[in-house]
Amino acid sequence: MKKPLFNKILIANRSEIALRIIRTCREMGIKTVAIYSTADRDSLHVRFADEAVCIGPPSSTESYLSVPKIMAAAEITNADAIHPGYGFLAENADFAEVCAEYGIKFIGPSPDHIRKMGDKITAKEMMIKAGVPVVPGSAGLLKDVKTGKKLAKEMGYPVMLKATAGGGGKGMRVVWNEEDFESQLSMAQNEAKASFGNDGMYMEKFVEEPRHIEIQIVGDQYGNVCHLSERECSIQRRHQKLVEESPSPFMTDELREAMGNAAIAAGKAIKYEGVGTVEFLVDKHRNFYFMEMNTRIQVEHPVTEEVIDHDLIKEQIKVAGGDKISGENYYPTMHAIECRINAEDVFNNFRPSPGKINSFHSAKGHGVRVDTAVYAGYSIPPYYDSMIAKLICRARTRDECITKMERALDEFIIEGIKTTIPFHKKLMKDPKFRSGDFHTGFLDNFDMGEPEKG
Repeated sequence: MKKPLFNKILIANRSEIALRIIRTCREMGIKTVAIYSTADRDSLHVRFADEAVCIGPPSSTESYLSVPKIMAAAEITNADAIHPGYGFLAENADFAEVCAEYGIKFIGPSPDHIRKMGDKITAKEMMIKAGVPVVPGSAGLLKDVKTGKKLAKEMGYPVMLKATAGGGGKGMRVVWNEEDFESQLSMAQNEAKASFGNDGMYMEKFVEEPRHIEIQIVGDQYGNVCHLSERECSIQRRHQKLVEESPSPFMTDELREAMGNAAIAAGKAIKYEGVGTVEFLVDKHRNFYFMEMNTRIQVEHPVTEEVIDHDLIKEQIKVAGGDKISGENYYPTMHAIECRINAEDVFNNFRPSPGKINSFHSAKGHGVRVDTAVYAGYSIPPYYDSMIAKLICRARTRDECITKMERALDEFIIEGIKTTIPFHKKLMKDPKFRSGDFHTGFLDNFDMGEPEKG
């Protein structure tokens, strides 16, 4: 048997992504260390790891975001690598640097890659040099209101204000006319300052009726980069994705080839190492523009895994261990859809609904996958992301996949808390969604109606 690339990997994350990584590590013969806050002591990732270390109280700043505590856990367990998952410290360049200083492999890109792609101004400048299409906008940070208004007038309204250190929809505002520019800029700056400690703003032309389509890429230590095709992520609320699928119903062979080549060019421009995602806005005329690059594994990575039969976590670990990729591009052979099942009340403006799960019956069957770390009797803590599970269905065609998803959603039972299952059930029946006629603003006018009786 081939010697494992690493002896022991500490997973600097929680819940379903931590459990997802543990499963691949076990198949690769690699020992795992789970870290957890006191709020997560009963989570399945703690139970199934080879070792588990409590690193603090529920607050993220005192546990999952505490670099000293995580490094101490790695040291006392003799971990030789750390996998950050997504969120928390996954795109924190300082954390990646600390790992290197301690002689522990950070399973992800270099600190330099994280910094370059994490700053949207720098990323945009690099993409322009690499020949990747970008949305027209400011050449750098906006200096003041007067400069911003002048540029907005030249580009033409509407325009989008964005925080340079932003993410998750924070620090973003659409400005439809000059009268609202100053007030919208002020609100965006205040939100960015509160969320990221940085109120730097830049501006882009607002692309109306855009699709959000991303390309999965993998790069190795030898300069090779390939793409694993696309994911459609346009069904989102307040810039938060709710449903993802591959292939995109909007895609053509020509567009897939062009976007794939652009994503590879983006990766090669920075000599990218690891698994990453290049995200694009695509207008209704199929013009595409670079939006950002995520230098980590994505929540929606199972969609790609299902359509190309490829373990992306395994690929991450292999690349981090020095393996060379084939350089071959991958294309979908099936259709897959992922629904994020969150602890939220969809009939009350998606309000978070933490609490104890009294009953939990996961959907099953051919072509049905559920990634989760919860069970009957588990309590969803109020301190973290509200996602309970990811339900992924795979079939030969999109119509078959939607039908399978409808069946799986009917079979998925979670009692004791409110969930987004009713939303997904209604979406799967929506004629426009079924026909592929949607964009990122699709849910702005989506009426959930009243909850079913009984």
